[in-house]
Amino acid sequence: MNSDTQQMNSDTDVVVTTDRGAVRGTRGDAAAVFLGVPYAAPPRGAGRFAPPEQHAPWDDVRDATRPGPTAPQAERRLGSIDMSPYFGTGWSQGDDYLTVNVWAPPGMTGDLPVMVFVHGGGFVAGSTNAAIYDGSAFGRDDVVLVTVNYRLGIAGFLDIPGAPANRGLLDVVAALHWVQRNITAFGGDPRNVTLFGQSAGATIVGGILAHRPASGLFRRAIVQSGSGLGAFTTEQAARVTRAAAEALGIAPEVEQFAQLSDAQLVEAASRLGGIDLRTETHYDPLIGLSPFSLVLDEQPAVSVAAGASADVDLLVGTTTEEGHLYLVPVDKFVSSDAADVTRAATSSHPNPLDLVETYRASRPGATFGELRSAIMGDALFGAGTWALAEAHASRASSTFAYEFAWRSEALDGQLGATHAVELPFVFDTAGLPVLNGPQAMLGPRRPPAGLATRMHEAWLRFARTGDPGWARYDDRRRSTMHIDTEWTEVEDPRGEERLAWSTVRRP
Repeated sequence: MNSDTQQMNSDTDVVVTTDRGAVRGTRGDAAAVFLGVPYAAPPRGAGRFAPPEQHAPWDDVRDATRPGPTAPQAERRLGSIDMSPYFGTGWSQGDDYLTVNVWAPPGMTGDLPVMVFVHGGGFVAGSTNAAIYDGSAFGRDDVVLVTVNYRLGIAGFLDIPGAPANRGLLDVVAALHWVQRNITAFGGDPRNVTLFGQSAGATIVGGILAHRPASGLFRRAIVQSGSGLGAFTTEQAARVTRAAAEALGIAPEVEQFAQLSDAQLVEAASRLGGIDLRTETHYDPLIGLSPFSLVLDEQPAVSVAAGASADVDLLVGTTTEEGHLYLVPVDKFVSSDAADVTRAATSSHPNPLDLVETYRASRPGATFGELRSAIMGDALFGAGTWALAEAHASRASSTFAYEFAWRSEALDGQLGATHAVELPFVFDTAGLPVLNGPQAMLGPRRPPAGLATRMHEAWLRFARTGDPGWARYDDRRRSTMHIDTEWTEVEDPRGEERLAWSTVRRP
């Protein structure tokens, strides 16, 4: 490594020179770590509603040894489950929050695979500072990990006349450009970048797969519990914009929003729940759980089916019981009844009674709570995941699918293989004490030995080679890796339910 690019100041400090200036991180036995490194200028005033711009250069060595500010956001709670390891500590105020955290092997030498992670949080919460996103295991295993903060809520995703759409997505694209310019200094290979995300972050990854200006910025992608059918139409987005303007007492114009403080925007965003986004031609792809999403004329799965990102290797999947997170912690699982199941189907499918019968037939003996959760989970994630896998496999031979089935025993054993439960296994942080307990995500008992090691290695293998270690997904076998204490390849594991959702067209 060129001494102008990297130098060791002591046993614990390491300085790297980026294209904007030098940053000082820390070096441990497992990884060299750089926190809060800017990839774009601070979004201030009207700049909050503009495309990301280059950060101004700095002369002195910038401290990157402590977590930086996070995107403005309200505290996010999900009932009785402790989600703080996933969402972090909330809003750490400061303008300079368009930043990345970087973990690299201690020596930072070689042309190593790079993985760029986009966090979830319903497009309104989350940050790189969450405990489970510690990337030390990636540095330990000779992979450079980059985690990205991006604009959230009104600043990031409200579709405002006069402002570019999907500003949070544009932030992630700007971070990918930063990686191309700078990752060599951290030992990474800019030609071998894997973009991956979970939940809202995975939906953003899907959007970037369809975003032609991002072509060439990454070689592989992993979509964990996202959706290739998760974008709002402009008509749906306009309803949210009108509601936000009314909540703030302003006209729905970018100049009006730009005059308000971050705190005012965060407070207004928290009052936007319950907007009916169903139209004559479209359902609400987020079934009311968030008023923000990508805003696109064409769903990512449709763009991918037309050939977008056909040269990108794709790994895509869900957890087995995605919907449990939205029912169990808020005491709506056991109390669910037949009417709740029907409402879940009606809110997301043109033939709700047929859909319910399909789920009853494929899940004999299921409770109302289990049926409701399954339909919700597939409306949010399953249908859009299947659509994205089918679309990519129709254009490329490098599509892989998984289903994460290990069940957490949290909340009296009910939480199960819920949304987001797989993340600590991907990051190999499942041993964090904060993740264990009766109200902690992984439950009162320690996870099975070796599951995190194997899953983390499968993700790394995909980043290195484009092959996670199992058969490709195609429209004949639809091979899917069922991940639990035992790993099993299955063919089209939920074929009847997949077919039931394939009739829902969301152009």
